[in-house]
Amino acid sequence: MKDSVCTKFQQEVSNVLVRHKSILDVVTKYQESSAKVNRAIVKSVTSCGCIQIDAKKQDAPDDISYEELSQYTANHISGELCDICRDKVEKELANHLFYLAAICNALDLDMASIMKTQSKHLETLGKYSLY
Repeated sequence: MKDSVCTKFQQEVSNVLVRHKSILDVVTKYQESSAKVNRAIVKSVTSCGCIQIDAKKQDAPDDISYEELSQYTANHISGELCDICRDKVEKELANHLFYLAAICNALDLDMASIMKTQSKHLETLGKYSLY
């Protein structure tokens, strides 16, 4: 596990994070980065128009199985991110991951272990995890 991408990423974050090392700074920067991810996605709709959002109630018959439910639900997105918007969203997500790693570092948590535990949880509970 020591060679995982997450472990290497956490180490790099630890090496470069100097200015906002306080947990208070890190959690507020994490919240700010979340807002920037949301903003980049919204601007892809409102300014660029490369994607559209048509949100409406997700109707599904009452008598279907859980396995059939995905046939009646949608992500409400049409279109695809253009290269410029994709680059911006990826940049903001990367920044968000940076601050997530910084939080893990401040609290002495291992991102790879957290992801592995969550993956096992999803694998074990499957549809009963209900995310």
